[in-house]
Amino acid sequence: MSDPTRDEERELFRNILKARALDVELVRWQRQGIIPAFPPSLGQEAAQIGAAAGIDPTRDFAFPMYRELGVALAMGVDMLGYLGNHNGNWNGGSHDPVASRFTPIQSVVGSNSPHAAGWALGQQIDGLDGVAVAFIGEGGTSQGDTHEAMNFAGVWKLPVVFFVTNNQWAISVPVAQQVAGGSVAARAAGYGFEGIEVDGNDVLAVRQATLDAVAKARRGEGPTLIEAKTYRRGPHATSDDPGRYRTLEEERRDAGEDPVERYRRSVTERGIVDDAFIAEVDAEIAAWLEEIRTHLISLPERDGSELFDNVYAELTDDLREQRAAWEGARS
Repeated sequence: MSDPTRDEERELFRNILKARALDVELVRWQRQGIIPAFPPSLGQEAAQIGAAAGIDPTRDFAFPMYRELGVALAMGVDMLGYLGNHNGNWNGGSHDPVASRFTPIQSVVGSNSPHAAGWALGQQIDGLDGVAVAFIGEGGTSQGDTHEAMNFAGVWKLPVVFFVTNNQWAISVPVAQQVAGGSVAARAAGYGFEGIEVDGNDVLAVRQATLDAVAKARRGEGPTLIEAKTYRRGPHATSDDPGRYRTLEEERRDAGEDPVERYRRSVTERGIVDDAFIAEVDAEIAAWLEEIRTHLISLPERDGSELFDNVYAELTDDLREQRAAWEGARS
């Protein structure tokens, strides 16, 4: 057991508050037309911040999907560059994935798992001690890419952790209709490595589970599948209406205690933080959010020519027609 220090817990708490605040604002900004789309992480902050705390950013590498805002934040990724992903920047934003150890987000479900396994194989071949951490939703474990990555990782005992956030919903499909047998962690046995379940609303439990899995992989003992059980509060994305497949009463009943408030209560009762510290963090977050909003508003409109210039070496007839129509609409 590696208990965090007081300063580490304060940082965990600061990051959880920042992740929640930015997530809420991004949904508002999307409604205001500042960004075109966004997949909220409401309710998953403890899982994301806890997982990031178990990754060594000097030698490990994170391979996210599209809902890992908290992981990026806690790993020190430049949020201004990262949010280019959600503003139509085709090349993944302007953050440096090599420096941040955090790859550009993936919108193709499960496609990051083979990337993580491949990078881990490279570490193994080169005799290095980096560990890949692939972030997947429970729905993503039904994808062929994820199966192939886990099978490959199991066969070669690769230094990779598959961190599955089970938020109970694959868009509108409940987990009972998505995962046969009810347990994602149990699937790891079929690939020859360990699968564990952890309370995804307990940031300290997630941190410890990730630290243990990363340390195990670093020792050459192979992969681990971590299933962090939590709940997606609100929509799958800003284009989604969860009221079409579940009621607000069901959401409140099934979501349980808010992980942010749960940790706030914990650190307050244990004397880790006080009102003065919380007020200081709140002020810091308010200024930080205004900086991000100002940046997003100032971004120029994306050049539509990128839709045609960066697809094929030679445009197809269909794309030539589309470009001509686009250019005609502009004139």
